[in-house]
Amino acid sequence: MDIEQKALIGLIKQANPRTLITIGLSVNLAGATWQKAAGKDACHLALTWDQLSDPASFDQNIDLALVSDTLEQIPHEAGEQLLGTLRNLGVRQIAVLVSNNASWTFRDFIALGFRKQPSSGTEAEKTLYTYNLDTYNHKRTWNNPDYWANPEMWGKAWW
Repeated sequence: MDIEQKALIGLIKQANPRTLITIGLSVNLAGATWQKAAGKDACHLALTWDQLSDPASFDQNIDLALVSDTLEQIPHEAGEQLLGTLRNLGVRQIAVLVSNNASWTFRDFIALGFRKQPSSGTEAEKTLYTYNLDTYNHKRTWNNPDYWANPEMWGKAWW
């Protein structure tokens, strides 16, 4: 098992998902390994990027989505749609493993709310970006009734 697979399996263990979507060859292997260890209560869906074109077909909560070997192969716009669809499905955590030679840049991932994770090797060929719904939009101190002109109206009026 290479460093990439160990990192993916470690990420899966840390997230402790009940449901897992994998898109791409290397993450499919990690997903299959996880499902064997997790048992029959675990749900692993190995998909291709174009199988997410109908988000209404997913009627369950998805805890973790892993994407690899995909963004390099499809048009940039289709990749943005793929990641946006995963976010719109309410996936709690998304991890994308992308080649350093791909046309995707650090700015592309930051614009979509992803964070770059530290690499495990000195000359890593791929970079891991993650998105966590729980930590994506941090609580701001100014967004509470103390800073409103009419704090007694907090939560009562919407315009």
